[in-house]
This record gives sequence, structure tokens and C-alpha cells, in this order.
Amino acid sequence: MKQILMTGVGAYLPETILTNDDLSKFVDTDDNWIRQRTGIISRRKANPEELTSDLAVKAANQALLSSGLNVLDIDCIIVATTTPDCTFPATATIVQEKLGALNAFAFDVQAVCAGFVYALSVANGLMSAGQGSNTLVIGAETFTKLLDWRDRSTCVLFGDGAGAVVLQAEKSEEGYGIIANTLHSDGRYKDILYVDGGVSSTGTIGHVKMQGRDVFKHAVEKLAAAMDEVLHISNLTSDDIDWLVPHQANIRIINAMQKKLNLPDEKVIKTVSHHANTSAASIPLALTSGVESGKIKSGHLLALEAIGGGLSWGASLVRYGRPV
Repeated sequence: MKQILMTGVGAYLPETILTNDDLSKFVDTDDNWIRQRTGIISRRKANPEELTSDLAVKAANQALLSSGLNVLDIDCIIVATTTPDCTFPATATIVQEKLGALNAFAFDVQAVCAGFVYALSVANGLMSAGQGSNTLVIGAETFTKLLDWRDRSTCVLFGDGAGAVVLQAEKSEEGYGIIANTLHSDGRYKDILYVDGGVSSTGTIGHVKMQGRDVFKHAVEKLAAAMDEVLHISNLTSDDIDWLVPHQANIRIINAMQKKLNLPDEKVIKTVSHHANTSAASIPLALTSGVESGKIKSGHLLALEAIGGGLSWGASLVRYGRPV
């Protein structure tokens, strides 16, 4: 039976950097207030002419280079985003055209901050069923375009970016690749994190609205349960985890998950300080950082988890790379 291996990673962050001090010039906040509550120091902001697809393409090209595949080898592209280029077509088809991935089918997944975990699970299901051998899974967001820059409770939290992984279906040693996924959602809590606009509701783009305390409470509870679920499915324990690669939303949520899993700092990838919450791009950005820094190596067991609007959340276990 073929395993679904993760063989390449890539990332892209826009050039424009907004520090906490930059934000304090036009919103009632300061560096100390933001750092204490979120762990964020700076975030990236896409230029007005930069589209979500542009960020996605740059991350995808890096992931392809990392995997050693040619763009024509790719037969599926999945883009997780809540900030598409346009209402339709799917941003993934625009990425396909810009990459020149002529042999791929392409579509989007929308689960906000949980989007990458959702897209990874969808890709795993398709590939396990024989639909695609080489898949690009991309999380890409220009989330700053959804922000009300007068609302300090939200505008300090988010940034723009893209991350990508290459998945390959290969006959491989059992235990490598995607081991387990779990996905959940509960629409009863949709009003604690949402955008107050939409095509069929207001005809406007809208802005992010969030009840931070409620989101924090649900995040810790639900992410811990999802991680317990994938570990149980896999007959593994937190002691088997080499790296927790969490959604980079808030350092307090990351630290709470780290504590629940009883993991030391040396086993947690933390990048939220320098790119803030990039929604669906968050996990692949952190993953790429871990690989490029030499921390994450082939054979390491990675625990991925995220929660976002919906509420939607999930977790995945992946043994990175391929056997030597």
C-alpha cells in the first residue's frame, strides 16, 4: 500500500513589515501590550497589488524545489484560503495557471485558520483513493485586507503569508507520511470569530470580528481533544512526538497546548512572534521554518493542529520525509 509522504516544503512572506511600534502610530496600543497578550512582535503585509495567488505561487515554487519535482509532475493543487483572489474561480486554478501546472486539477478549501489541516486531510483522502500521485497543498492568505485598522482587538493579531507542502504517494516504509487526521466543526460558535460581510449577506467584504476570551477557551479545550484523538487513532503518545507544529495564532494558546502535551520548548516550533496569525498559511510557514533551520529532519514525527472560525478545528500526525 502506498504511503502519502510529505517530501517538500516552501514559504513566502511579503516584504513589508509592520512592527508593533508601527501599529501604535494609528491605533491605541503599544509594543508591550501586544507582546504580553499575544507574543507577536511584527507581521507582514501584502502590497496592494499582491494577490493571495501571488503569495501561493512563490511558496509553491519553493516547495517544488525542495521536493525535487517538476511542476508538470503535479496532478493536484489544493489551496486553503479565506482570502481568495476573487469570488470565483478558485484561487487554486489561478495558481495552477501561474505555475504552469498543466497536468493538475485544482480547487480551494475554506476552513479559515484550520484550512491547512483540512486541506491536508482532503489531499490524503484523494491520494489514498488513487486520485493524484503528486499534490501541492498550499495555505495562503492576505488576511490584512480583512482587518479594521481601528480595532486593536483584531488588527494587531494577523498578518499575510503563504506556505506549501508537496505530498507524494509512494510505496514506502509503514509509519512514514500522513499517519492520522481528525476534523471537527461546531457552527453554534460561529459568532465568536467571523467576518461581518459576504456575497449573499451584505454584498461587502467586511471585517474580522472576534470575542478573544471565548476563542481562547475553546481553542485550548478543542485542540487538546483533537490531539488526543489522533494520538489514540495512531496508537502513539505525546512522548513519540518529535515536534509540535501548531497554528501560530497566539503564544498563550501554543504554550497551553505545549503544557497539555508535556512537551519541552525544544520540541515546539514557534514563529508567531515574527509573522503573527496568518490563518491557513500559519502551519506550513512554521513547518518550513523548522525544516530550513535544521530542526525538523526526515523521520521526525510532527503533530499539527489548528482552530479557526466556524468553529472549525483539527489535528494531523505526519512523519516527515522519506526513509533513507
